[in-house]
Amino acid sequence: MSQKTLTSLFVGSSLVLIAALAIGSQVQARPAAPTGGMQMTDAQMKDQCKDMMEQKKKLAADVKSQDAELTELVAKMNRAPGDKQMTLMAAAITQIVEQQVAMDQRKAKMEDAMMAHMMQHMQMGKDAMAQCPMMKDMNDMKGMAPMSSMKSKDDKSVGAH
Repeated sequence: MSQKTLTSLFVGSSLVLIAALAIGSQVQARPAAPTGGMQMTDAQMKDQCKDMMEQKKKLAADVKSQDAELTELVAKMNRAPGDKQMTLMAAAITQIVEQQVAMDQRKAKMEDAMMAHMMQHMQMGKDAMAQCPMMKDMNDMKGMAPMSSMKSKDDKSVGAH
């Protein structure tokens, strides 16, 4: 293949990648429907918390698996003879775009579900959210103020701002 053909193929693939990422980043899942005034029991809420934590762990495992697949695909591309590298590069770019678009959709849906879950905690009372394993996870993250330091909505301020 000539240098001009390789450059054209690379530029074209890059434009497809950029367009797919732009479209994928705009995809938003619909928020979960409100509970219709029905309160969950503590046991139901704990089950939901546990389920959401499992989904979060599965997402992390899937990302790790996809990264390993891409690493292998790029290594295969780099080992291939020059005439095969462009085909393998196109395959790698296509896989990256497909994974990114799907992951963006999945994350948007999960974020909406988590927001609805937090709203359900808030409906259960002021201390219910602090008991959520996801909130405990967030509090353990560096730089996060503990839930106990957050002020109520009535105080018009949150944390140490």
